[in-house]
Amino acid sequence: MTTAPRIYNLFSLLAGPIEGEGRDWHGHLPRIAAMHFDWVLLNPFHYPGFSGSLYAIKDPYRLHPLAQGTSRKSPDRLLGDFVRAAGKQGIAVMMDLVVNHTARDADLVAEHPEWYVRDAAGDLVSPGAIDPADARELTVWGDLAALDYHSPESRAGLIGYWGEYLRHYAGLGVKGFRCDAAYQVPARVWAELIGAARARHPDLLFVAETLGATLEQVADLAEAGFDCLYNSAKWWDFQAPWLLEQYESFRRIAPSVAFPESHDTDRLAAELGIADVDLLQAHYRQRYLFAATFSAGVMMPMGYEYGFTRRLDVVRTRPEDWEEPLFDLSPYIAEVNGLKQECAALGVEGPQRRLTVADPEVVALLRLADENGLKGGALTLINASATQSKIVSPAALLGQVKQTFDLYGDVTPGSGTELDLTDGAITLAPLELRVWCASHASARDHLADLG
Repeated sequence: MTTAPRIYNLFSLLAGPIEGEGRDWHGHLPRIAAMHFDWVLLNPFHYPGFSGSLYAIKDPYRLHPLAQGTSRKSPDRLLGDFVRAAGKQGIAVMMDLVVNHTARDADLVAEHPEWYVRDAAGDLVSPGAIDPADARELTVWGDLAALDYHSPESRAGLIGYWGEYLRHYAGLGVKGFRCDAAYQVPARVWAELIGAARARHPDLLFVAETLGATLEQVADLAEAGFDCLYNSAKWWDFQAPWLLEQYESFRRIAPSVAFPESHDTDRLAAELGIADVDLLQAHYRQRYLFAATFSAGVMMPMGYEYGFTRRLDVVRTRPEDWEEPLFDLSPYIAEVNGLKQECAALGVEGPQRRLTVADPEVVALLRLADENGLKGGALTLINASATQSKIVSPAALLGQVKQTFDLYGDVTPGSGTELDLTDGAITLAPLELRVWCASHASARDHLADLG
C-alpha cells in the first residue's frame, strides 16, 4: 500500500437503496468525490437474521431489503453497477468482512452446524466485545453465533467458505475489506484468507478493526498481512500518554486509521451537547483535522459533515432519519483530505512524539515520514481549550529537536493566514489546530530519526 485510505463510511440503512428514486447510494458519490475521499466503506448490506442487525448476517449473498429496494436487478448486478459508478468518480469500494460470527438463524447454521462454537449443553455460543471507552464493560450479542476457528476441521471448512466469499465480491470489483473484530479471529486464518485473495487480486486492501482489543491481541495480528489498523484517537483527551504508546505499537505492524466518530459511537454533536453552532463547528473542524494529521488513514461516517445528531443504529436507522444539516463542512473536509494527499508525512507512519509545551492545554506533535527512503515531517499544534487563546514560543519547540524548522510551511486548511515557525510567538485561537509540513524533497537531508 503506497497511500493510506481516506474513507467515507456510507451507512447503508441511512443511504437508502443502492438504486432507486430519490436518495440512493449512487446519488452520494459526486459529493463524496468532491470531498477527496478515495474509498467508500459499506457496512454489511446482506440479508439479516431475526434481529434485523446489519452485523447479524443470515445470507451473505442476498441483499438487505432496504439495499435491494424495488429494483428487479440481481444483488450482484446492483452491487457491481455501484462499484463501477464509484470507480468512475475515482473512488474504490470497501465492504465490511464479518467472519467471526453469523446470525444465530443463519443459513450456515443449518448447512454446517459443526462449524460453530458450542457450550457444554451443545448450544450455540454468542460472541462479545469490550467497550473501547471502558474496558470494564462487556457486551454479549445474543442474536449472533460464534464460529469455531480452533477445531482443525471447522477451521479448514471456514477458510474455504470465506475464501470463496472473498473471491465472489472481489470479482464484482470490491477493492477492500474492513475486517470486523479482527482480533477475534486467529492471525493464521487471516493470513490464509488474505494470501489466497491476493493471489487472484494483488491490490486488495485489508483493514483490521481492532477497537476494544489489547495491545497484545493486536500484536498477535502482526503476521496476518493487514494493510491498516483502526486506532483509538477518537477517545484521546489530549493529555494521557496511552495514544502515542498505541501509535508506536501499531505502526510496527501497519499504518492506522483514525476517525472523529463512527457508526459504533454517539454522534459528536450529541456527545458535546453544544447549542452554539459556531462553537460546535470549531470542535468538528478540530476533531477531523486531528484524526487526519495524527495517523496515516482517516475515516468519516455519513452525516459528520452536516453535524447530524442521531446515532447510527445497525437495526433501526432508516433513510427517513436523514437530518436537516446544522452546517456543511464539506469544503473544509475536502481541504483536509487534499492536505493528506500533498504532505508526504501525513500518508505514512514514521516516528511520532509529543514535544514539551509549558501550557498543558497546548499539544505539540512531531511526526516524521520514514518509509522506503521517504523523508518528510509534520508538526501539529493543538489548542485543547475551547475558551482561551494560547501563545506558543517556536523557539521552545525548536530547541527540543534537530530538525530544520524553517523548511516547514504552514498548510493548515481553512486558516486564511500562514504562521511562520521563525516568528517570536504564535497565537492559537480556542480549539485551533495548526499544521506545518516539510516536503520529502526539501527535508531529505535535514530530518533526523526520532527513534
